[in-house]
Amino acid sequence: MSEKKMTSSRRHALKSLILSIAQKWLDEEAKADVLAKETYMADNCPPAQLSGDQATLMEYCKKLNAMIDRIDEERYDIVGKVQKADIEIEDLKIKVVDLRGVKKPALKKVRMSADTMLKALLGSKHTVNLDLRANLKQVKKEVKEEPTEAAGDWRKNIEDKADRKKMFETS
Repeated sequence: MSEKKMTSSRRHALKSLILSIAQKWLDEEAKADVLAKETYMADNCPPAQLSGDQATLMEYCKKLNAMIDRIDEERYDIVGKVQKADIEIEDLKIKVVDLRGVKKPALKKVRMSADTMLKALLGSKHTVNLDLRANLKQVKKEVKEEPTEAAGDWRKNIEDKADRKKMFETS
């Protein structure tokens, strides 16, 4: 079974069809939002009654202020609930990460000399020659020659060592 690839004209036609359907949905949603706002305003905000004397208008202003206070309290409560929910969501996200653990990527072995490693770390400006042996001092080993005659008389050798031992004990 060979799967045929979609031609570009077919793909563009489908894409434009999907976009037109999505645009239609967005328009319907916007109309529904406007209708919902109008019904809410009609229910909660009656039309202004500006006719009457000053006492009636003052009473009407007091009612409006009471409604504004009540709506502000509701908004404040809703904002508090949203902030609390946001904090809980962040805490749960942190817990999920903690439970899952952070996956460390598998490191690849890279064969690299010390010079190329330093060039990679320090950049190409710093050329460091890492010939450690060049900085060392040249030291010639001195070979100690022990007298061969001391090996002949072992008693004398033991007495010398005993004298040395006494010298350390006294000091």
